[in-house]
Amino acid sequence: MAVFMDLNVLFSADRKRMQSLVETAAHLGFSTVAINYVFEPTAKKKQEVPSPMPINELIGQLPVVQGRSRPIRVLNRLTVVMSEASHFRPSATEYRAFDLLAVHPTTEKLFHTTCMLCDVDIICISVTEKLPFFFKRAPINGAIDRGVVFELSYASALRDTTMRCYTIANSVCLMESCKGKNIILSSAAEKALELRGPYDITNLGVLFGLSEADSKEAVSSTCRAVLLHAETRKTASGIVYTMKSQQEVLQDSAGSEAPAAKRPKTT
Repeated sequence: MAVFMDLNVLFSADRKRMQSLVETAAHLGFSTVAINYVFEPTAKKKQEVPSPMPINELIGQLPVVQGRSRPIRVLNRLTVVMSEASHFRPSATEYRAFDLLAVHPTTEKLFHTTCMLCDVDIICISVTEKLPFFFKRAPINGAIDRGVVFELSYASALRDTTMRCYTIANSVCLMESCKGKNIILSSAAEKALELRGPYDITNLGVLFGLSEADSKEAVSSTCRAVLLHAETRKTASGIVYTMKSQQEVLQDSAGSEAPAAKRPKTT
């Protein structure tokens, strides 16, 4: 049985709204959701990266997933909107408080840099306006090789007819380059009414240019790959290595100088 996930539910300080969003997601059959904190730096003044609220303070009791006997899993996610290269700081300690790290590049140059260099889990594709550039296969293949995924959200397509056109056009343009690989579909929902069930999202994925199989993976197995990538990214700086102690080195050197018949036997 597939495990479905929605890795983009927009954060709100309204606890009732967040409770309603998470309860609706659990009722629709999502086993995991990620609360998305959007950070958009500006050049005029220095802004601090938001800190995620503890899940128990924001939501309270977690609802049980429909059809399963376990409560829904809630993660924290940070999305950095990049209009300049300096807006993303790879070594920022504030990023470590989040389970998932996403970037939303706004220019072709930043998109290329993000795909090839930035250590992130998700690259967001704009769905609220016409893209100012065309996708090229080289950076997209570079991101795929590094295990980074591209995210398409559908909630804006439900709000406005113009945004619906942009969502479909940008999605089809992306599919021509990535061939349906490393794609996740999420809601970016601000309220519970904007959430859709996993099989409805699968049908939307077909409309966006995905095959039926790729569309189902975009809300299940590919999302799981994102979580594994995030765990790897956060632990990659910890390298375990071994070295011989001074006593072992002396024993080895002594053993190599002794005749073969007198060398200590190893087991």
